[in-house]
Amino acid sequence: MGPLGKYADQAHGYFAFPQLEGEIAPRMMFLGKERLTWSLNDYLGLANHPEVRKVDADAAKEYGMAYPMGARMLSGQTKFHEQLENELAEFVGKEAGFLLNYGYQGMVSIIDSLVNRKDVIVYDSEAHACIIDGMRLHIGKRFVYPHNNMEKLELQLSHAKNIVDQTGGGILVISEGVYSMIGDLGKLDKIVELKKKFNFRLLVDDAHGFGTMGKTGAGTGEHCGVQDEIDIYFSTFAKAMAGIGGFVASKKEVIKYLAYNMRSQTYAKSLPMPMVKGALKRLDMIRNDSSFKDKLWIIVNAIQKGLREKGLDIGVTRSPVTPVILHGGIPEATQITVDLRENHNVFCSIVTYPVVPKGTILLRIIPTAVHTLEDVEYTVNAFAAVKKKLDAGQYSKTEFAIVR
Repeated sequence: MGPLGKYADQAHGYFAFPQLEGEIAPRMMFLGKERLTWSLNDYLGLANHPEVRKVDADAAKEYGMAYPMGARMLSGQTKFHEQLENELAEFVGKEAGFLLNYGYQGMVSIIDSLVNRKDVIVYDSEAHACIIDGMRLHIGKRFVYPHNNMEKLELQLSHAKNIVDQTGGGILVISEGVYSMIGDLGKLDKIVELKKKFNFRLLVDDAHGFGTMGKTGAGTGEHCGVQDEIDIYFSTFAKAMAGIGGFVASKKEVIKYLAYNMRSQTYAKSLPMPMVKGALKRLDMIRNDSSFKDKLWIIVNAIQKGLREKGLDIGVTRSPVTPVILHGGIPEATQITVDLRENHNVFCSIVTYPVVPKGTILLRIIPTAVHTLEDVEYTVNAFAAVKKKLDAGQYSKTEFAIVR
């Protein structure tokens, strides 16, 4: 069952697979009680925005959820799919784009399509699971460098270059824009400085950066001033866009190649029209109204400042992702979670080993544009109270907290 699966009977429905009910909002119902919720990736608060809800509903009424029927290559192409691709590509400064049914499957297929046995992949050790799964399909060499360690990256690039000089292949470097667990940024500016020396292509997974980072919200590359140096840009609709699906953007010839070679898209049904029309609306709001991102960052700065002032460790985050890093095992982690949810009515995601090292507890807070400063103050005080109890050893009395 694995290190977490062995607790499945006790955890299911509370620590794992919890059911949040009601409108997507800072306050939702969990097990019959209203909780202040910090675990939704709805960064810009678009999920329940009335204009967005209207477009989603109107599109569902007009087209249903089945249209277009079939894969894009066969019978699932529409002018709206093409419009969304073109507008997304323009927004992130690329020549062309291609829609993906799901972000996770899309990234797996992007990697599978881009490299062959002659090519070498070099990637960050904190790469998301979709990147890892994509690389598992690669039958050539791959090298990992410690998270954001540019000295080790250069060393691994040297190894990769030695191989491709013999095989005639190429090098693909994969980084994330925002790392989703601890919230720090990939060192994109430092990575691109190595391109001339090692002649690689850079693929960036910017799932948590799109819409939240950069002057216009075009992502972490824009924030770092190197958007033009990202060869293949990927993001998902499941975060700032509050939807389903994703996209990849690059040069026209690269996108054309991917469109005809990504198996997860060639053999999968086209993105339903309500998702497409809804994404067009969301993108329009992100492009033309900076207040969503501005409100988000007011909340981000307030909660990160407040937590630090209370002595809580939030690591090196430079993004909206706000980890609260504590120390202890599963007994402490479960007790803390129960205390937050039952006594403070604060709901956030809990992360333990094997996602983080043994002895580490990570409580991940996702601020959004629709949280308030009052929400922030209340939550900061709740976490301060929890830290005080943890330091006093009050959370290590049972093996696993069980809530029924």
